[in-house]
Amino acid sequence: MPTLPAASSTPLTFNTDERLRWVERIARLMDSQFQLPGTRFRFGLDPLLGLLPIVGDFSTTAVSVALLLTMLRHGASGAVVVRMALNILIDTVVGGIPILGNVFDFAYKSNERNVALLRRHYAEGRYPGRGRGLVLLLLLGFVVVASLVGWGSVALISWIWHWFSTHPSAGW
Repeated sequence: MPTLPAASSTPLTFNTDERLRWVERIARLMDSQFQLPGTRFRFGLDPLLGLLPIVGDFSTTAVSVALLLTMLRHGASGAVVVRMALNILIDTVVGGIPILGNVFDFAYKSNERNVALLRRHYAEGRYPGRGRGLVLLLLLGFVVVASLVGWGSVALISWIWHWFSTHPSAGW
């Protein structure tokens, strides 16, 4: 029967924990993987996916929330998680605005901001946090916000449809 390796007495750090390094790689892919040739301007998949209405914004938010949950499970305290969730919320709400949101997505890199917050948290030696209740509250908050955005989108499309139906001469 094979023996399991003995547990290390050294605590994991941000750089030695493979799960957190994975979070960092995904955050880079989403926010700054690519560079505009001839410039120092970097961007990732987040603003590119944001060009796809609704589906793109939803998918980038889902990735950000998955990263947040991973960071929470591996040491982020409640205060850090709240700041991370606010970064994601800002990115989701402003990024969902047509045209302005697309420009905003190229500049506001919420995933990399969150990784930097967690790195600072680890550097301060305050990483052993837990917050199961906070996770449930955040998930509930994201569901409420997503529902409101969905309802608002349907209401706006319905209003536009009604307006063009009653004003046929104003059509394109």
